Amino acid sequence: MRELNLDRLRTLVTIADLRSFAEAARVLHLAAPTVSLHVADLEAHIGAPLLVRKRGEVSASGAGEVLIERARRLLADADETLEVVQRQVQGLAGRVRLGASTGAIAHLLPQALEQLGQHHPGIDVQVAVLTTQETMARLANGALDIGLVALPPPAHSAQHARVQGVKVLPWRRDPVMAFVPSRWKAPARATPHWLASQPLILNDDGTSLSRLTSEWFARAGEHPKARIQLNYNDAIKSLVAAGYGATLLPQEASADAPRDPRIRMLPLRPALWRPLGIAHRTGPVERATQHVLDVLWQQKQA
Repeated sequence: MRELNLDRLRTLVTIADLRSFAEAARVLHLAAPTVSLHVADLEAHIGAPLLVRKRGEVSASGAGEVLIERARRLLADADETLEVVQRQVQGLAGRVRLGASTGAIAHLLPQALEQLGQHHPGIDVQVAVLTTQETMARLANGALDIGLVALPPPAHSAQHARVQGVKVLPWRRDPVMAFVPSRWKAPARATPHWLASQPLILNDDGTSLSRLTSEWFARAGEHPKARIQLNYNDAIKSLVAAGYGATLLPQEASADAPRDPRIRMLPLRPALWRPLGIAHRTGPVERATQHVLDVLWQQKQA
């Protein structure tokens, strides 16, 4: 069965509203034979008369009234759908899917999202808590629009990203610090040897931060075993505050952010940095996605 044509339905509704084929042709900027053809095509499709001509006026038949009522809804839905899509194309509204780690979401995204909301309140950013590897995979298969990823990404993910056309650019780097209970007797700077002798709370194996810190220990010949492994930085800090152990985390919060007095932050010796990049698919970028990228780039650090 052929589908109903929206242009023909619009013609039918306009004739019913104006009660005239000629007026409908004028309003719709169509030739009179075209208007008649639209109605004839609908009547053939339905299998019944839709309009009744009587004494110079046009009225709807019983079947016509039912179709016209439904046609109004269809046309309204179509117009609304087109408006929504146009707003997305124009960057006035839209949905942007973003993947990032818990730390980046908690400490780096809020300011960017606040700025986005001030200038582009119609853009909805949907955030997923993901590892770098998960983020790269979802970008590659089109399930994400933007990713905040550790640099460099895992080798196999980066290769897959190149095949799928994912672009990764350096964004910012944050110093990795030792977070220790304030009551501990600690040096001014934390070394791999000193930290390896302490009870440790570290990120899960397989995360970029775990790989980064493991390499930092290994360069000093240390291979400590964590007392517990988590992938939720706020939970890790809570355990540090309780005196359960020390950890290594990026200093993502601003310098003037309130800190827990039960936790002391120590710089590392040698220093360690956690670099982050912004990843997105190559090719044309929707305006809503570009607006999110713009506010993220404003959070860039040297």
